[in-house]
Amino acid sequence: MAVITRFFNTKKSNLYYFTLLAILCTAFYLVGVWQNSFGSIPNSSTTSSATSAAGFLTSAPCSTFQTTQLDFYPHHLPPDPPPSAARVPHLPPCDPSFSEYTPCEDVQRSLKFDRDMLVYRERHCPERHELLRCRVPAPHGYRVPFRWPESREFAWFSNVPHKELVVEKKNQNWVKVEGEKLRFPGGGTMFPRGADAYIDDIDRLINLKDGSVRTAIDTGCGVASWGAYLLSRNILAVSFAPRDTHEAQVQFALERGVPALIGVFASIRLPYPARAFDMAHCSRCLIPWGHYDGLYLIEVDRILRPGGYWILSGPPINWETHWKGWNRTADDLKAEQSRIETVAKTLCWKKIAQKNDIAIWRKPTNHIHCKAIRKVFKQPRFCRTQNPDMAWYTKMETCLTPLPEVSNIREIAGGALAKWPERLNAIPPRISSGSLTGITEKMFVENTETWKKRVAYYKKIDYQLAETGRYRNLLDMNAYLGGFAAALVDDPVWTMNIVPVEAEINTLGVVYERGLIGTYQNWCEAMSTYPRTYDFIHADSIFSLYKDRCEMEDILLEMDRILRPEGSVIVRDDVDVLVKVKNTVDVMQWDARIVDHENGPHERHKILFAVKQYWTAPPQNQQGIKTASFF
Repeated sequence: MAVITRFFNTKKSNLYYFTLLAILCTAFYLVGVWQNSFGSIPNSSTTSSATSAAGFLTSAPCSTFQTTQLDFYPHHLPPDPPPSAARVPHLPPCDPSFSEYTPCEDVQRSLKFDRDMLVYRERHCPERHELLRCRVPAPHGYRVPFRWPESREFAWFSNVPHKELVVEKKNQNWVKVEGEKLRFPGGGTMFPRGADAYIDDIDRLINLKDGSVRTAIDTGCGVASWGAYLLSRNILAVSFAPRDTHEAQVQFALERGVPALIGVFASIRLPYPARAFDMAHCSRCLIPWGHYDGLYLIEVDRILRPGGYWILSGPPINWETHWKGWNRTADDLKAEQSRIETVAKTLCWKKIAQKNDIAIWRKPTNHIHCKAIRKVFKQPRFCRTQNPDMAWYTKMETCLTPLPEVSNIREIAGGALAKWPERLNAIPPRISSGSLTGITEKMFVENTETWKKRVAYYKKIDYQLAETGRYRNLLDMNAYLGGFAAALVDDPVWTMNIVPVEAEINTLGVVYERGLIGTYQNWCEAMSTYPRTYDFIHADSIFSLYKDRCEMEDILLEMDRILRPEGSVIVRDDVDVLVKVKNTVDVMQWDARIVDHENGPHERHKILFAVKQYWTAPPQNQQGIKTASFF
């Protein structure tokens, strides 16, 4: 009982202790609140004015209270470094005399090089210290080109102000001037009835309708009427010609909305992979096929797919009829045709037709028979070491590019291609055979689906891309497997697919196996094309690829050169890269904005959409001192 009494006494004393402590804490808290509520003691004047007649103290204005401001800033910092101004690029317009400037085919620079084998007409790019640091202007009066298919027949004269071909080819229906317009009747030296009728003649000799012929190359193309009229037959031709005395022939082709590049048969390989084209064509192209040990026909053989066709019209074909009009002797023409026939046989080609002015040879589908007859034809020997797809400043050789091995005479070397349009999405033989390390069939299918999704996203952001006919000539600066172009195949556009020579895997052969076209390019150099070639440029990770290789500004200036006024650009890259790109294009008269990746805002990769503003060179009477600046 005593223990219980002590327990309750102890408990009662603890309760008194905590009660007293709570009362004291509350009292001190209230005193503190009362003191801080009124700040300092008011003086007499303040007291009298703040007291009501009833004698109660009223609230004084907040401005009369003195409060202590706490300072949380450190007071022992080193001095800030002097601010450095951000570098603003200065990229003014070039002088109007540069309106058709092609840096790597500059006429004055070319004169320094050897004329033998037309080496001086090959690519000869400026050194770094010679690069233009200005924007190439459109000629005064430049107008947005006609839309396809009207552009096949018409172009604005102010866009390509040249009359040389009008005069020189006036009897051959190449091009005519009609007021403000250029009209292209579709004629050519060897097809005065028009390109359509000429193609019909070819179609009677080989089948152009069943989809087995999809890609073609036209050597010495004139104004590319052959390629222009093949498009309606679902055949995509790359037309090329040098920048020579036939002023602006490639430029005319591009203005018409037809795929074309500046190029020449000289001493280096054409910039295409082996087994690229289903058909090659020469209509009075004046290329010396029988000379240099058949070097140029050997190059045609390299780029023709197994079973591909080579078509020749004009001298010396049908020389018996035309030799007087060609101002050459019959013996000379007969000897030239004999040389061509001999070279074709050494390449194992079979002549399958010659009718009137057209002759057609066919490349074998494999080299089983060709290797057997090397005992008869010692030359050209088969190439042994050189990569057949390597074609960037690669010297031609007088050796025959071997086709991939086959197990029997009926097998197609490298694999059979599906017919168009199934060919577009069929697994390319280079992938199915495993010859491209690191790319599988699954990756190809996934890449195709990815680009369908991406292009659909682009069209939601850029309504002009979704507008049928707004764009015609497209460029993909880093095409990989050609997925971007494949996603647009149903639109009235064509895409030049570029595989950079610095790319980890050379995929241009896959692009051609899909029935698309393209070329190689080093983007530290200018492209072999005229200013204002493209309506639309797509660049996927191109600036990351060329980081530390060359200046971003130089690549952007080249893009500006080959982009038409009011043309559009889409750039995909890391967000930090795109911020730098936008800072530069903001001074290039481009309207640009950065948007999120199609997968959402959490992706580091973003997308820049840009439009080049319309601007041209001033009228001639206002053209003063040259504004071109050099780096």
